[in-house]
Amino acid sequence: MSVVKINVLTVPEDQRETLEKRFAARAGAVEGSDGFEWFELLRPVEGTDTYLVYTRWRTEEDFQRWMAGRGEAAHAGARGDRPRPAATDATLWSFEVVQQAAPRQD
Repeated sequence: MSVVKINVLTVPEDQRETLEKRFAARAGAVEGSDGFEWFELLRPVEGTDTYLVYTRWRTEEDFQRWMAGRGEAAHAGARGDRPRPAATDATLWSFEVVQQAAPRQD
């Protein structure tokens, strides 16, 4: 089964728009990667400043290959003329999918 990576980002309110625009500008950057299955950027709606970046991969190796290549560049942070990150903290959660369900096709 697949593996899920959830990047937990602490984003101050004044940086939310910046974060969302940066993700929108990178749309398509991960979709062509071998083993990539799904992406979602989840915005908090109440009581927290935490965004969740959900990705699902065919295998851990596929995710690690992406991180070593295009993912490393995307997560490099501020360098030279690159803007500083919109998030003030980040944690990566990892899961294996052990059960899944899809809507019935009646």
